[in-house]
Amino acid sequence: MRQQRGFTLAELVMVVALLAILAAVALPTAKFTIKRQREVELRLALRQMRNAIDEHKRLADQGMIQVELGTEGYPKELEVLVEGVDVVGQTIKKKFLRRIPIDPMTGEAEWGMRSYQDEADSRTWGRQNVYDVYSLSGATALDGTKYKDW
Repeated sequence: MRQQRGFTLAELVMVVALLAILAAVALPTAKFTIKRQREVELRLALRQMRNAIDEHKRLADQGMIQVELGTEGYPKELEVLVEGVDVVGQTIKKKFLRRIPIDPMTGEAEWGMRSYQDEADSRTWGRQNVYDVYSLSGATALDGTKYKDW
């Protein structure tokens, strides 16, 4: 007699069930991993822009760059950080950012801004200067806070 080789139906059903359980466990983990990565990108983008704004203010306070009246030494718009400003006594322009980062939560290079003269919790920009930036996303982070409050 010949021996028959192969799997029984019961063995195949158990293997498929096991694979389904593993996939059900892996899917939420992958979903949270992607969201966590976007949050890391958002924190990095906010940190880069805020550091650029602070560097502009520091140079303005030291008298290294000319400032417009009413801006308090902060950049007039975010584009100023990309285009650069003339350094006093030098022929070069000081650039603070290569480009305006893209908000990973909205997929756009548009950010909410606050002026130095605005209220701390204001969601409208007074257009005098750029004192702070925040995400325009209304979504909630993994820690329960809103991205626009970061």
